Amino acid sequence: MARNETIEIRCESAQVPYRVALDEMARRNAAIAEGGAQELIWLLEHPPVYTAGTSAAPDELLDPRFEVVEAGRGGRYTYHGPGQRVGYVLLDLRKRARDVRGFVHALEGWVIDTLADFGVESWRAEGRVGIWTHGADRREAKIGAIGVRIRRWVTMHGFSVNLSPDLSHFGGIVPCGIEEFGVTSLAALGKEVTPEAWDEALLSHLDRFLERLDTPCPPSAA
Repeated sequence: MARNETIEIRCESAQVPYRVALDEMARRNAAIAEGGAQELIWLLEHPPVYTAGTSAAPDELLDPRFEVVEAGRGGRYTYHGPGQRVGYVLLDLRKRARDVRGFVHALEGWVIDTLADFGVESWRAEGRVGIWTHGADRREAKIGAIGVRIRRWVTMHGFSVNLSPDLSHFGGIVPCGIEEFGVTSLAALGKEVTPEAWDEALLSHLDRFLERLDTPCPPSAA
């Protein structure tokens, strides 16, 4: 049996309100932990919303022009909205290497591999969570965010990638607490990528992502 045959893949075409997704994730996480549901990879978009992670600082919410929701994931403030593809990854790490850092590393690698399919070189940056690339001005900029929660060794939340969002919407927060770097998108880099094309490319790398979860992440240089 292929690694992904027992995982439900759900690709939404309509926007899903953030609170609805949060409630669904909590229910599915508990059901997976109890052995009563399949694992899930859920790809979608949200209406505009700011979400606060467990490390969010109040002074990093600059202009709450959209609803602000406490997400329960790690990290700080993040924006979600139309034109941004979100991937919620609910997997049982009891079946794999029980390695939180390895899970995050694998998520980052999955996004980096997919961006490369569209001609965008991207990378991890030491001390800065997320996925980074060169913006249109050739300065380093964030193109993807990572935020996870793990409950009873079942993962929740995941990643977001900027396909073509209104980048001005990020101005209401200090994205992920990082002031000195901006944000960019595939559209800002001259790449017109539909949600359907993104999902297809992402899922073509699913088996490789799952393979990475079988091996603990090597120790960091630190």
